Amino acid sequence: MIVVAGEALIDLVPQGAGALAALRPALGGGPYNTALALGRLGSPTAFCSRTSYDAFGEALLDGLRKAGVDVSHVQRGPEPTTLAVATVDGHGSAAYSFYVEGTADRLFTEPDRLPPTTRAVSFGTCSLVLEPGAGAYERLMRRTAEQGVFTALDPNIRTGLIPDADAYRARFAGWLPSVTLLKLSEEDARWLGGTPREWLAAGPSAVVITRGGDGLTVHTRDGAEHSVPGEPVDVVDTIGAGDTVNAALLHGLAAWDALSPEALTALGPERWTRLLRFAARAAAITCSRAGAEPPYAPELGEW
Repeated sequence: MIVVAGEALIDLVPQGAGALAALRPALGGGPYNTALALGRLGSPTAFCSRTSYDAFGEALLDGLRKAGVDVSHVQRGPEPTTLAVATVDGHGSAAYSFYVEGTADRLFTEPDRLPPTTRAVSFGTCSLVLEPGAGAYERLMRRTAEQGVFTALDPNIRTGLIPDADAYRARFAGWLPSVTLLKLSEEDARWLGGTPREWLAAGPSAVVITRGGDGLTVHTRDGAEHSVPGEPVDVVDTIGAGDTVNAALLHGLAAWDALSPEALTALGPERWTRLLRFAARAAAITCSRAGAEPPYAPELGEW
């Protein structure tokens, strides 16, 4: 089983131009989207988070259940659900304003245990920024890594939530010894200011960088580098595209029984290329429709 740990929230997506355009609520949050995508791809998946008892919280859990995701490890609380107001530019890229004060997901506490069949745990986005929950997720990351569990990290930088950039960069560097697979966007990489080689030397066995429509590149600890182009698509918006990449990578690695540092190193160019193309195709489908609507396995065909 793959466990995804992190926030679930509601994206408010504009339905037209201008500051007062109508907003459509959509299920979202980077970790939530990753769990949803994994479930739709058919990977046994559990979600580890804290959600509200409000109507939005119920809708978030219902969306995961419909995708076959185990939500029995989700904590609940009376606080409201986090809201993220999206602004989509002419190229379909989204930026966000967040309403996070006093919301349920910030009060996540470290669980005593994860499902006994856990093979990998995925972390990222707002959940590693907003305290006090961020500290609990960080402790869970370190604990699972110490137990030899495969850990994946997508920092998915949201600068509006980071009050001290230098402190966050230092914290990010402190996570790397506990990370097996690091995935981040080209924009995140520039903001963090490091290089794949520096990050690999600190801990991860592989670093995958997404380049939007230009595709994906993986850097591995043995010095190899493999790239694939993006899949041509008419972009509606890019919401959830990076999260879909996370899910596709983890799904493929699980299918190949490659959820270990040694297995990542041994994949080789042919398998890495197949996996990256699969992830690019999955992300393209997500970009072809509004909001974070990752594909189901039959939409992707053989890979």
